[in-house]
Amino acid sequence: MVFSSLVFLSILLPLTYLLHLLLPGIRAKNTVLLVSSLVFYAYGEPVYILLLLFSTIANYCFGRILGAGRSKAVLACAVVVNIGLLVVFKYAGFLASLFNQCTGASVPVPVIRLPIGISFFTFQAMSYVIDVYRGNARASRSYPRVLLYISLFPQLVAGPIVQYRDIDRELSERNVSLDGTVHGLQRFSLGLAKKVFIANSMGAVVDTLFAANALNAPVAWLGAVSYMLQIYFDFSGYSDMAIGMGEMFGFHFRENFNYPYVSFSIREFWRRWHISLSTWFREYLYIPLGGNRKGAGRAMLNRFIVFVCTGIWHGANLTFLFWGIYHGLFMTLESLLHLPEKQASMGLPGKILSRAYALLVVCVGFVFFRADTLTQGFVWVREMFAGWHFERTSIALFLQQLTPYYLTMLVLGILFSGPLLKKIRQKLPASDVIAQFASLLVLALAILALAANTYNPFIYFQF
Repeated sequence: MVFSSLVFLSILLPLTYLLHLLLPGIRAKNTVLLVSSLVFYAYGEPVYILLLLFSTIANYCFGRILGAGRSKAVLACAVVVNIGLLVVFKYAGFLASLFNQCTGASVPVPVIRLPIGISFFTFQAMSYVIDVYRGNARASRSYPRVLLYISLFPQLVAGPIVQYRDIDRELSERNVSLDGTVHGLQRFSLGLAKKVFIANSMGAVVDTLFAANALNAPVAWLGAVSYMLQIYFDFSGYSDMAIGMGEMFGFHFRENFNYPYVSFSIREFWRRWHISLSTWFREYLYIPLGGNRKGAGRAMLNRFIVFVCTGIWHGANLTFLFWGIYHGLFMTLESLLHLPEKQASMGLPGKILSRAYALLVVCVGFVFFRADTLTQGFVWVREMFAGWHFERTSIALFLQQLTPYYLTMLVLGILFSGPLLKKIRQKLPASDVIAQFASLLVLALAILALAANTYNPFIYFQF
């Protein structure tokens, strides 16, 4: 189940909210959320609910043991179990195929359906046991509490990745207020609109172009730019919905996006893009590797390792690995060249060039992220820069995509990928009648659009 499904919007969410609001006591409220979260996951993955339960039981036990006494052996065992789940269910087929290609062997390739959200809930589980080991979080004596933390439906299948210490207190005591509900609903409505109107309209064009054979520079650039907007509004919209729902239920999740397309460097981009994942890798991989404590050279190596792992985390495909290496190389290059990141150190030409550089690097990188194979990615990038030929089929394909609705969403996507919408919202307080009415109107229009259109993909659902 996803947030942008009619079943969720018309049944599960309102029913869960009403029961959570009406039932007295934190234990009853947590029970409602836990049952709803398990139903939410089981709706799409009835078999893999057992995997989720196994993961939470194992990590609950590891947490109890580590809470009683720090043990590197137990921590190592916990990490191996969690990574092992990812390897078996997410990477086994890919590794077997890669082994066969490299060696000429014919090892049977397992066909395993990817459990929804396994990368997200596995990383949350790992952060819990690691924080307990470090003394940054207390080990919970209650298994349902750990299960609720990991399976809480607003962030279960696509994040943001929430650390246990951030919501530990709110699992025991939280306040559901009218202001919180209003503000949360506004945030949810905004996220749903970003997903339904902009991301879906961009996605339809992207799917058409990447499946076509008529490729030239205009087609390639249209597909690349559309995908940049699709993935941003798809994922940031989902994060907005998650944060908004969390607030409706009394939880406060950290921001996951901060207008990454206004960045002046790739380093800044990664401070603004998928912030919870970047934070996770910094705290649980980069710093344990030594961070920047062992010199500039070691820091660059550690950072490169992190980005290789970031690419692998996203999926079992060489395109994701290449995407991670690609970003790691640019991060290393920026460190070597000491590129400025702060606007104060740039004149206007420097700002323009820096932003153009960052957008171009990100755009090219996302081509490989979207491509089915590395070959398709390289062909696509080649056509972006050298494909200035204009066959009739390519021209027709390009023009067919430029519908009035698509062009409208394209303009809105470009405008709202920066802080323009934030500035507008700041001028309309959450209690303002206009803001409330606008949120309800947007919510209603998005639901009507969902009812009228069967095209509703979600990119990060596969991770």
